Amino acid sequence: MITRSRQAALALTVVLAAGAACQARGEEPPPGRPAPSRTATGAFTLVASGDVLPHASIIERARFDGGGAGHDFRPMLAGAAPVVARADLALCHMETVYGADGDYSGYPLFKSPPEVAAGLAATGYDGCSTASNHSLDDGTDGIRRTLDALDRAGLRHAGTARTEEEARTVTVLRAQGARVAHLAYTYGVNSADPPEDRPWAVNITDEPRVLADARAARAAGADVVVVSLHWGTEWQDAPDEQQTALAASLTAARTAGRPDIDLIIGTHAHVPQAYEKVNGTWVVYGMGDQIASEMINDQGLRDPRGNQSTLGRFTFSPPARPGGRWQVTRAEFVPHLFDVDAGRVVNLNRAIAAGADLRAVRDRIRDVVLARGAAQDGLLMGQ
Repeated sequence: MITRSRQAALALTVVLAAGAACQARGEEPPPGRPAPSRTATGAFTLVASGDVLPHASIIERARFDGGGAGHDFRPMLAGAAPVVARADLALCHMETVYGADGDYSGYPLFKSPPEVAAGLAATGYDGCSTASNHSLDDGTDGIRRTLDALDRAGLRHAGTARTEEEARTVTVLRAQGARVAHLAYTYGVNSADPPEDRPWAVNITDEPRVLADARAARAAGADVVVVSLHWGTEWQDAPDEQQTALAASLTAARTAGRPDIDLIIGTHAHVPQAYEKVNGTWVVYGMGDQIASEMINDQGLRDPRGNQSTLGRFTFSPPARPGGRWQVTRAEFVPHLFDVDAGRVVNLNRAIAAGADLRAVRDRIRDVVLARGAAQDGLLMGQ
């Protein structure tokens, strides 16, 4: 019996090679998981957020918050919970892999405490993309530990795999009755190419493959296909030519007149980037870092933009006729800041309403997000 009110707890696994759906299975929510509010019948809200990047100072902060009982990331993420927990489906980006038994490290080879997963689940996330340039920082053992920890926390994942069979599947989550496929890819990895005996361990961005996977998921019954892309040029506010070209190509792809992809959410650049409606499909070029220490940019300077981010919130409404497209009927961004001194995620609009002097930061993020005309297509700044 499914006790969780959010139907996203139902997960389907679609075998891409066969294009067939397997049996759905229910999952119990982790203890202490926030109870979400639900949208109107049929429609659902999807929230996506930026890079979770635990540097050494972040690890130390979580150890302090754990009070001697391991690492606790829940206080750090609590500022995101009011938005995340109320979504019907919430997706994060877990940029790093996990270590074990106290063997944790920050940049350049990340090994994060596995308690990150429990913190994300307690905040209200349902799943995470895991394909990034840091996916092989600790080889395939790091991938295994990461996905094992996400499984224990009840979080679905996309982008990396422990087995070839897992790599040939895509997770589909239910949200208010809709089946939402989540695919994830990275432009590459830092430390090495995927091992020759496990080339499937990390999904590397390849346009034909992305489209083939999206079409297989759709053919197997996915109502909405969401693609997470780790891409772009670090520290560049504007999307680069590769991002805009790939976004245009992916959003133009159609099968029987229906778009193959319904939403693209981007990570990697360390700074917020624009939202844009491309060929009728929303693209978030970059959401920025949700969690990161004080950041040093490509010029060797401390850069506060590395602690600024957005949450994207999209309301999908069912098609008017069977077989039609689920439409985004409301698109929003919520500006966030990671307070490196307090070690806390801050919702900027809520903080400003409470009297914080953060309007300049909020307005800078807003201007970047709207730089490609998204306001004209109905993008709103949410609370």
